[in-house]
Amino acid sequence: MKLNYSLDDMRLFWLVATRGSFKQAASALDMPLSTLSRRISRLESALQLRLLHRDAHNVSLTATGQAYFERCGSLFNELNDISGELHADKHQPKGKIRIAAPHTLTTYRLAKVFNTFLLQYPEIDIDLSLSNNNIDVHANHIDIVIRAGQINLDNWVARPLTSFDYILCCSSKQHQWQQINDPEILMTLPLVISKPILSWQLQHRHSQESREIIPGHNLRLAVDDVEAVTLALVDGLGIGLIPTFVAEPLIAQGDLVDIACNWFGRPRQVYILYRDRHNQPLRMRLLIEFLLSAFSQSKML
Repeated sequence: MKLNYSLDDMRLFWLVATRGSFKQAASALDMPLSTLSRRISRLESALQLRLLHRDAHNVSLTATGQAYFERCGSLFNELNDISGELHADKHQPKGKIRIAAPHTLTTYRLAKVFNTFLLQYPEIDIDLSLSNNNIDVHANHIDIVIRAGQINLDNWVARPLTSFDYILCCSSKQHQWQQINDPEILMTLPLVISKPILSWQLQHRHSQESREIIPGHNLRLAVDDVEAVTLALVDGLGIGLIPTFVAEPLIAQGDLVDIACNWFGRPRQVYILYRDRHNQPLRMRLLIEFLLSAFSQSKML
């Protein structure tokens, strides 16, 4: 059945019935009394049913009007609840944020920041998906993405968060690998790589000379987890290029050695990405600002 009236006409009826007065409803709506009366009459004509008894001082519901009001009530109460939730999204620090982030970066640096944020905002929740490979952010309804390296998300806002570099390491037990002056030597030694990075972009600290190393027949292990790569290095399986923030604690405790002090892996930029610059829930805006502030103290991890 085609309806000849609008949802707004129903809302006007509901307000008149709720307040028991055309005058009070018109005042609340900031609408001329005559316009309101005409809109209700139009609704009754469209329904071909009388909803209200009118007299000089007040209005009352007909039996049909009472049934219609009860059905409208649940509808508009629900709409008001939805509007209230949307208002809370915009103005109150509460609700859930879905985040996708790299596993290793989160373990070593981001997890502490997230935990501090959650302690500060007890009504905000985080649903965190960790992967060193890029997950489908659309299928997983992700709100915020943190990625290192190349960005391939169209129509997302990308803001630099921090950056980190890499160093060449091997086990402290493998003395024969501990002095690399020329990166070409690496092609003759066993290597361990962290996927999806399949080539090493190296740079000299002083001359800024660049070299690319592509492991081939000498590749002993390729794994998509930096921690697994690090364990392989500690166990003496080969030489690897790993993030400095991962290597430094193990170098300090004597498990790994930086074998090419003059060469390092080119820094990778870390970005925070989100879909909309302006129309954000307050919880997202707070987290974005919190992350940017947390990493603003230094350019590199």
